[in-house]
Amino acid sequence: MGALFVRDARLGLRAGGGALVGILFFLAVIAVVPFGVGPDLKLLARIGAAMLWIGALLATLLGLDRLFQADRDDGSLDLLIMNSERRMLAITVLVKCLAHWTVSVLPLVIAAPLLGLFMNMEPLAIGAVTLTLLIGTPAITLIGAVGAAVAVSLPRGGLLVSVIVLPLTIPVLIFGVSASYGAIEDPAPFLAPLLILGAITLFFAVIGPWAAAAALKSSAD
Repeated sequence: MGALFVRDARLGLRAGGGALVGILFFLAVIAVVPFGVGPDLKLLARIGAAMLWIGALLATLLGLDRLFQADRDDGSLDLLIMNSERRMLAITVLVKCLAHWTVSVLPLVIAAPLLGLFMNMEPLAIGAVTLTLLIGTPAITLIGAVGAAVAVSLPRGGLLVSVIVLPLTIPVLIFGVSASYGAIEDPAPFLAPLLILGAITLFFAVIGPWAAAAALKSSAD
């Protein structure tokens, strides 16, 4: 599994710029916000957490279609499906998701504090958004694995992956933004939505790999 993680991480770095494309898209989303809402610094700070979460969500969706594509192109995915029982296939999917998150999504989390400065956010708000992104973005990747597994056999499955995954990530977005605002707005709770966000990630860490493994098995049949 360690060798699989290293292999997928290297493939992710080589495939189309991977993390760099995601960071540039993330930067582009945040950069255009002031042009749309105007130069009001208080307004930018107020919507900063939501915009960082939306930008990270959309940037994460960019590379999800490549999660299994390289393995399918070289034939290793078919061998993996035929030679593995569903439990081992689910563990393999989990390792691949971890590698994808490390290479493509973790750089977005690291870049979030700098982009938060562009939105005139306070240090406490930036720290809260970064923490919630660190906890919540793995859930987006795990949900995306299911969509990627469903669309892996389709010639142009990239758009389909986004269509499948985006509605399922709405709870992650809601509780991520709620926890971020709860850290800076006194009446709003912080710990409760943060714990729910962590529970969602743990839930999909269990369900997501099994659902993706089942979809991969079905696509091979």
